[in-house]
Amino acid sequence: MTQVAAIQMTSSADVGRNLASAARLLRQSHARGARVAALPENFAFMGLAEADKLGVAEDDGAGPIQDTLAGLARELGLWIVGGTVPLRVPGEANAAAACLVFDANGQRVARYDKIHLFDVAIPGRDERYLESASVLPGRTPVCVDTPAGRLGLAVCYDLRFPELFRRLLDLGAEWFCLPSAFTAPTGRAHWETLLRARAIENLCHVVAPAQSGFHDNGRETHGDSMIVDCWGRVLARLPRGTGVVTADIDLVRQREVRQNFPSVAHRRLTT
Repeated sequence: MTQVAAIQMTSSADVGRNLASAARLLRQSHARGARVAALPENFAFMGLAEADKLGVAEDDGAGPIQDTLAGLARELGLWIVGGTVPLRVPGEANAAAACLVFDANGQRVARYDKIHLFDVAIPGRDERYLESASVLPGRTPVCVDTPAGRLGLAVCYDLRFPELFRRLLDLGAEWFCLPSAFTAPTGRAHWETLLRARAIENLCHVVAPAQSGFHDNGRETHGDSMIVDCWGRVLARLPRGTGVVTADIDLVRQREVRQNFPSVAHRRLTT
């Protein structure tokens, strides 16, 4: 078994303040015995407008956000799933929403660019989002080997697209991480249901660090960071506020479940 942590934040438009909060919560995660800790989507910056993230976007491989994550991973001997970081894309006006994974030596070992972008109007609310106005969608599913098993990466709105998780399963994923910033209305309606569904249908653990509360732009995020096991049981959750939840990923039990209840092996429509 390997202990993992899901970190919940209420990020602001102040990168320095957010990085200080992330560092404090990563240290808490380490002190509680986590070997892998995951930050939420937009952990380093929640601007007043969607396009503001372009002003703090970094070149791939260099910048204060990336340097902070690498330094903390090395200092703590902790694997870090770095939520999302806005990274410039050569020749493009928009940035990538990149989920970066650093190993315990501070080396970056994976980058996943969010594939599904949040271009929606919230039903029954005067609340609209157009993520594609500032973010360039990714194209490639990504898995990486970690101390907790083979990790499949996804971000927030990706949660609504089960075909991505089937693809990650085919790439060998044993657990999923979903850094998120779900809106309050959609979170109340769908967050827990979708997380548990992705765990159940793929017989995979799911770790979902989230944004929570009211941000500088007036937006409210749902929170409820959660760790779910391969049978859909909620092992740990933090409904509101900032903090850390931890739980063990038990791959031995997961393999037993997959052997005794081989629904994944019974798939027929695989193309």
